[in-house]
Amino acid sequence: MTDVSSDYAYLAANWASVRERVDAACRAAGRDPSEVSVLPVSKTFGPEVVRAAMALGLKRFGENKVQEVRGKAEALAGEGVEWVVIGHLQTNKAKDVARLASEVQSLDRIELADALHKRLQAEGRAIDVLIEVKTSPEESKHGLPADQLPAFLDALRAYGTLRVRGLMTLAVQSDDPRAVRACFRQLRELRDAAKAQGYELPRLSMGMSGDFPLAIAEGATEVRIGTAIFGRRDVTHV
Repeated sequence: MTDVSSDYAYLAANWASVRERVDAACRAAGRDPSEVSVLPVSKTFGPEVVRAAMALGLKRFGENKVQEVRGKAEALAGEGVEWVVIGHLQTNKAKDVARLASEVQSLDRIELADALHKRLQAEGRAIDVLIEVKTSPEESKHGLPADQLPAFLDALRAYGTLRVRGLMTLAVQSDDPRAVRACFRQLRELRDAAKAQGYELPRLSMGMSGDFPLAIAEGATEVRIGTAIFGRRDVTHV
């Protein structure tokens, strides 16, 4: 492991703290910590911060905006970064995603699947995808309506470039842990129902800096952590 420069020494402490908290949440839920991975979310932070995080052994980074992936991928070309798109995707961004991303966690409609598939075919690539399901009543949240998941899974069989690995969601923003936990529980139950229909969806990406212990208690296999690792974001950069 490479030493992190003194300018970014806080990253090592933050990463260690996050991993300890994730492990503690796993033990509290009676789960093996090895079952839950952490996706560092580097949105709004520049290539130099990502490079410093890579010195800690990290290589997968979540990004909301494709234009950010494009800029950082150019700056970090050849350094082995795996970019994971977690934000809402417009179909006109499919070309860049097919060229640069290793994974998409926000697949939520057939038009996007079709656009990605065509671009991936042109690139000669296939990528892992998670289906984003809307479990929150908030209008600001994106995602496939839960009752449409079975039909969507069936339709995705036609797209060989999209390897469907699991589900993703964002919980309701609420101070009531029961409401937050209900969103995560719904995603797990949807996964279990799909499994009963013959769909293997081993991954559940759910939980962020403020609510990941609740997600882990409900079966998350991956939590998406930004602020707790990288610090507060510069909102003027968003």
